[in-house]
Amino acid sequence: MLRKLVCGASGVLMAVLVGCGNGPDPVVTKQAEAPAVDPGPAGKVDRRDPGLDAVVRADAKIERVATGFVFTEGPLFMPDGTLLFSDVPGNVIYKLDTDGKTTKWLEKAGSDEAANGGYIGSNGLGLDKDGNVIICMHGRGKVVAQNAEGKQTVLAEKYEGKRLNSPNDVAWRKNGDLYFTDPPYGFAKQDQDPAKELKFNGIYRLSNGKLTLLAKDMSRPNGLAFSPDEKFLYVANSDEAKKLWQKYPLKEDGTLGTPTVLHDVTSVKEDGLPDGLKVDKSGNVFATGPGGVWVFNPDGKVLGRIQPNEVPANVGWGDDGKTLYMTAKTSVYKVRLYTAGVLPGEFWK
Repeated sequence: MLRKLVCGASGVLMAVLVGCGNGPDPVVTKQAEAPAVDPGPAGKVDRRDPGLDAVVRADAKIERVATGFVFTEGPLFMPDGTLLFSDVPGNVIYKLDTDGKTTKWLEKAGSDEAANGGYIGSNGLGLDKDGNVIICMHGRGKVVAQNAEGKQTVLAEKYEGKRLNSPNDVAWRKNGDLYFTDPPYGFAKQDQDPAKELKFNGIYRLSNGKLTLLAKDMSRPNGLAFSPDEKFLYVANSDEAKKLWQKYPLKEDGTLGTPTVLHDVTSVKEDGLPDGLKVDKSGNVFATGPGGVWVFNPDGKVLGRIQPNEVPANVGWGDDGKTLYMTAKTSVYKVRLYTAGVLPGEFWK
């Protein structure tokens, strides 16, 4: 884990964690107060194949819409037009209003501890068919649903009597099954932490209240998303020694078949690891990784990368479905696309 001091938009120095694949490096962080958002372009597009022209607009402008955080994750566009996102070391879920104002939506979002620079907060967020926000809590090792009144219900916290590690991200199937990944980032010493009860890092399914382990072959399972026809599940492996995305065939009973490698970027030296990802309605994959958001066509061909000024950790569809929101280190960015994804609030319709 690298650590460096950068100056926030208000001029306040912040300790910034660079990447999360190597685990937490606990430090005391200081967040900038009331940071301003810089005008003008906040990144670029790396076009590697002509096929990208049908996906990413030729005049695409990357915008920074919120800044001044420690390490942002889990963008979730809400039906009321607001955007929720996690600040993992800050242990807070924030809300970006339609007027551009950012407020705290939930404090102690992943742990009862005070923010200490470790990955103890919430990470991935989702929305269920009843409008409850699904929260992956690193520090508590739980997947929780929170309703509009703030009441929380634990959906998953143990597997075969042992505490989950630190649930990271979620993906829904149309039948109501919830899939999630469980790497060890919430532990200070990760796999070597004495508090870690499970000897592996798994991919799980929660179906009708039953939790099933689907795979434990990935060292750091992270972001995940289904293909539009739900025949495949894409999963990122956020391991510096094995940076790749896997493609699991989905069996009729909802379990996973033998995976193939969608793309391997272990040799890419740019900052960042395979992390959060989403799939558009046409089956194109938008996957955060080294140097930006990698765009693959349904056959796994690299079309290019969307590169905000900071390396992104996760993405989410917003606005009318043609806006891609990107959580990237200290800031949240967005870019307009030609293609569209399914909004969280429209998934169940």
